[in-house]
Amino acid sequence: MKTNDKLPNLVITSGDPAGIGLDLCVMLAFKKFPASITIIGNKNAILSRAKQHKRNLIFTEKIRSHPGNGELKIMHLDYKNPVICGKLDKNNSLQQLKGLKKSIALCLANKFDALITLPIHKKILTTENSKFTGHTEYIANACNAKGNEVMLLASNQLNVALATTHIALKDIPRQITKKRLCHTINTLHDELKNKFNISQPKITVTGLNPHSGEDGEFGDEEIRIIKPAVDKMKGLGISIKGPIPADTAFTPKLISKTDCFLAMYHDQGLSAFKALTFGKGVNVTLGLPIIRTSVDHGTGLDIAGSTKIDPSSLFESIKLAINLVNNQH
Repeated sequence: MKTNDKLPNLVITSGDPAGIGLDLCVMLAFKKFPASITIIGNKNAILSRAKQHKRNLIFTEKIRSHPGNGELKIMHLDYKNPVICGKLDKNNSLQQLKGLKKSIALCLANKFDALITLPIHKKILTTENSKFTGHTEYIANACNAKGNEVMLLASNQLNVALATTHIALKDIPRQITKKRLCHTINTLHDELKNKFNISQPKITVTGLNPHSGEDGEFGDEEIRIIKPAVDKMKGLGISIKGPIPADTAFTPKLISKTDCFLAMYHDQGLSAFKALTFGKGVNVTLGLPIIRTSVDHGTGLDIAGSTKIDPSSLFESIKLAINLVNNQH
């Protein structure tokens, strides 16, 4: 599949069939990109969604720059049942999960240069024996990189990485250790240099507690864990500051002096990120042997098949994947 080193070769998983992933695939058919793009999904489901949007698609097997003329290159997946917009079907969702697994294997085998994922539904993929916590953790595990992954939300305005990802709020404090923070900071620093071509990344770390603990009044994780980790990494030559209170971290002045923030938990960082950049953000998984980007939104079950869908985040995810591939050449 990989025939031209100068032309990034991307694979996109089409997301949960009941959600807006299929709509985004249809929209992608009419957007030009300087990359070869293959979608893993069901041809009939994509054609059906295109019909809802009154768009004519052409399936192709050609490996070339994505023309934006209505052509799509599809790696076909069989679905168990007909797809209904907004109505989850566990059998179909599990088939799409198989497609994700296949796409990861193809990236690891260097058949594709990067993976872009469209949203899937966590709850429908969770079984009695296995809890599905999200793409990030699943892909890290499939890449034999569990524990190395770092979630980064990237945009032109703001970059935010997370010390913890999809876990309950009550479980966050015990997940934040000096060793884990140092590992995350080191991964973040190296990936910003090597993948994003930032020669000396400036990282700002938030505290965990209100007002960063107010000198231990509201918690002492900042004193015991976060500041020692920051100081250690600073001693290794990393440009880093913190911990600073999260409620004053994402101000224009500090954003202008920071290449990437490291927030302690999901909503602490992503509430600010999405308020400032929603629709233009890209979810990137660092610390993997493959390049993976994703949209910054969910399955949109309530708007699937409608005209309310904004493809901006998908297009930004593709642009960033192309840049990351080119940066490695």
